[in-house]
Amino acid sequence: MQLHKRIIKSDQARSTLCWLAAAYIRFVRLTGRWHTEGGDHPAHFLTEGKPFIVAFWHQRLLMMPYTWRSVAGDRPFNMLISSHRDGEIISRTIGHFGIATIAGSTGQGKGGAAALRRILKALKSGEVVGMTPDGPRGPRMRISDGIVQAAKLAGVPIFPLTYSASNRRVFDSWDRFVLPLPFSKGVFSWGDPIHIGRDLDDAGLEEKRLELETALTRLTQQSDRKLGLDVIEPAGPDELPKQKRSAMATAEQESAK
Repeated sequence: MQLHKRIIKSDQARSTLCWLAAAYIRFVRLTGRWHTEGGDHPAHFLTEGKPFIVAFWHQRLLMMPYTWRSVAGDRPFNMLISSHRDGEIISRTIGHFGIATIAGSTGQGKGGAAALRRILKALKSGEVVGMTPDGPRGPRMRISDGIVQAAKLAGVPIFPLTYSASNRRVFDSWDRFVLPLPFSKGVFSWGDPIHIGRDLDDAGLEEKRLELETALTRLTQQSDRKLGLDVIEPAGPDELPKQKRSAMATAEQESAK
């Protein structure tokens, strides 16, 4: 049996892996020189008790506990994590940092509806929810519409968020997962909030989805360039599902008019 499958099936192995992952995250933070850019705006929202959604690419998951703490300290943070076993590993790892998780996704179906209700409940309580809008399976750096739908229903803005590390390894996975290495120079980068009106129709929501996608990609690539790193490109048309390719083509046609 492959090692990955053994870890997935063994609760003890999963527990040990999550502890080691959390220890590695702490070691990277402790040995690196990290600073935060653009954190004043979300910090102001938190001071005013205003909830919001945080959007970050799946490839930048690892340092999110410290990215959040750089502006929020010990304030409550909920992260939407898929309910499969890989998602459980992520959930248990970030749990070492006091971050709560909401299992599921904002996709269609019974599980998606239940996750959406929990998201809205957390936001209504004044808490913050983080999402990887291209997760859990991609396409890479392409936003699904679930996050803008949730922001519309809750009446809250979305903050783009990313991090970059000068020393890193980029895996050849679907998301091009970024593993920051110890003794790095790092930056936690917050973008300006994107407001989603409650009265937006489908066309308006699509415009906001594209706006968020563009803003988050730009923020991520700018952060990488500042540290002299090669940028990671979003999934190209050949990597997208047929339905997504068709939607993108329609959006491009509309914007060209």
